[in-house]
Amino acid sequence: MPMPALFLDRDGVVNIDHGYVVTHDRFEFVDGIFDLARAAVDRGYRVVVITNQSGIARGYFSEEEFLSFTAWMVGEFRARGVELTGVQHCPYHRSGPVERYRRDSFWRKPAPGMILEAARRYDLDVTRSMFVGDQPTDMQAALAAGVGTRVLIPSKDAPADLDTKTANRVVGRLSEILPLLTGVLRG
Repeated sequence: MPMPALFLDRDGVVNIDHGYVVTHDRFEFVDGIFDLARAAVDRGYRVVVITNQSGIARGYFSEEEFLSFTAWMVGEFRARGVELTGVQHCPYHRSGPVERYRRDSFWRKPAPGMILEAARRYDLDVTRSMFVGDQPTDMQAALAAGVGTRVLIPSKDAPADLDTKTANRVVGRLSEILPLLTGVLRG
């Protein structure tokens, strides 16, 4: 039977978004991310990170550097009692200077490709799942993929007119999501 998932955007949700982060010294976990992920696993969710990584297409770092760094991040979750089910990333961007990655992609949010691939690969029920993101593109991708609960955590510097209509919940911090997990799983 397909399992529900807690889909997490990386930059802005898992870690503070310092812009194109792929080194330990610039990577800072968001307060509460391990508690949220642990609570999700305890409630029967699989946890999957869904992340656009245009820094690869822009030549800021290689895909190999990203994958190596991601292995470290997965290890940090594991060390805190959370086994991530997977990390889906999109290295493509239509205006990136690295030719290999210069293109439009169904995987790049706001398109739903990464979520749909994760659902296929890990046998996930997107309708009973939750996506937590900090950008309208996260919510658009989740809606297009059929994710049942879409939670937006706007960044502190988000514009006052931020488009929140594709989210069905807007919260100020990760701790506000914990009570929603039980409702999503039962719903």
